[in-house]
Amino acid sequence: MSQKLGYLAIRRLLAAAACALLLSAGAAWAKKDENANIRSVQGVVSSAQGEALNGAVVQLKNTKTLQIRSFITRDNGAYYFHGLNTDVDYEIRADFDGASSKARTLSSFDTRKQPVVNLKLEQKK
Repeated sequence: MSQKLGYLAIRRLLAAAACALLLSAGAAWAKKDENANIRSVQGVVSSAQGEALNGAVVQLKNTKTLQIRSFITRDNGAYYFHGLNTDVDYEIRADFDGASSKARTLSSFDTRKQPVVNLKLEQKK
């Protein structure tokens, strides 16, 4: 009789361990799935002569909601936007001292998680 009780205890312990394993795997899968639709974009803003620009304003426009986010470049002309939805197109452009870059599109069909979009300002007219 005691051997049968020992067998039942082991069986219950194994069942509890299997349940715990399934729950932790589900949580890990949900976390992975949560980040599946998120990406970032980065790049460098340069003048028409190719020099990196500190203080240029980069605008990122969500073409679905029309929300605009801004970033002011650093010494090396770099900008960075994170937390972008992979299912949305974004329009990116830069302005500095009266000059602007052409608008570039980050397409929802672009599957890269961290694309690089460099922006070059056009000559002032």
